[in-house]
Amino acid sequence: MRNKLRRVLVATLSACILLGVLLVMNLGSIYLWSVTPRTPFSEARPPTPPDYTQPSAWSALPELKDLADTVPPSSPGVDQSQAPVDVFYIHPTTYIGGEWNGPIDDAALNTATDRVATLIQASAFNACCAIYAPRYRQANMTAFTSQGKDGLAAVDFAYQDVAAAFRYWREKYNHGRPFILAAHSQGTVMARRLLREAVSGTPVRNQLVAAYLIGMPMSEGNLRQTLPDIPFCDSPEQTGCLISWNARSPGYTERIQVRNVVADTASEVGPTLCVNPLTWRHDTEAAPRERNEGAVFLEATPPQVMPGLTGAQCKEGKLEVVLGGELPRDFMSRLLDRAMGEGNHHPVEYQLFYMNIRRNASERVAAFLRTGAAANTRSDP
Repeated sequence: MRNKLRRVLVATLSACILLGVLLVMNLGSIYLWSVTPRTPFSEARPPTPPDYTQPSAWSALPELKDLADTVPPSSPGVDQSQAPVDVFYIHPTTYIGGEWNGPIDDAALNTATDRVATLIQASAFNACCAIYAPRYRQANMTAFTSQGKDGLAAVDFAYQDVAAAFRYWREKYNHGRPFILAAHSQGTVMARRLLREAVSGTPVRNQLVAAYLIGMPMSEGNLRQTLPDIPFCDSPEQTGCLISWNARSPGYTERIQVRNVVADTASEVGPTLCVNPLTWRHDTEAAPRERNEGAVFLEATPPQVMPGLTGAQCKEGKLEVVLGGELPRDFMSRLLDRAMGEGNHHPVEYQLFYMNIRRNASERVAAFLRTGAAANTRSDP
């Protein structure tokens, strides 16, 4: 009897271990299945549209006390009411529900957006600039893992909010001032289209200090065709240029493959743009970890600054990083990391190079103002 019970317990434990292994191995697929909408986009009930005249439609505004005001130790921010340059920041996917587009009036979702996007990404620019971060009816994550018509419709729906926020920002707040466009992941898809439709080839192009469009593969050939007047950044003080990278460790696993959604006819093939955030050059030079001024994890308790956490080198369109320490990630963040895949650092692409981004944004702003470009770009919105 005792041996029989032992065999049952061993079999049960073995089954649990096997189930756990299978769950971990298929965590990405399980996650995507759980958030996939069950109805076609055409039958979906759209969330309430944002009213950008209301502060509640913004995750960050200079006149508000918000998480974009957070600063790392020993690196004060500017008085945003006096900042000479704006940042228009578009956040990544933070909605994990099962509809095609997320709401902007859900308090829990907005709190999550503020903490896992505005706090850890937009705040990198508060040493130089006034930060504007709109909420928008973001597309379901599955819109970026497959190329179905429903997903494309959800992305276009989300973009209409971003475009409306950009127009309102220009009319109400910006008034022809220089600006940085900053984004990550889904936000980068929105920002790229915004560059193409509202900046490139227009007078607004002359106001652009730089575009930090991180965390989404973008082919160099497509960018050159669709944004011919916006070059890739190739020095730390170059202005009017585009920056992008996708951070991975050697031998990484891509359990959730995030794809770009291109709303134009140019081919999305060829090398992927990679600008190294430790050298700010579009080349394959390896930068040692000593050049990393600090990975910053403001979401950790207490916040952590980790100088020299990783070096970086652009290889075959990816930014190759080798971490020299464990990341301070909470339980839910570690689940996300597991779902994305081992060595896939998509969720922390801003945090890994936070202090370098912070310094570089200030350097580009200074260079832009020093050349007198700002004085020549004042125009009616």
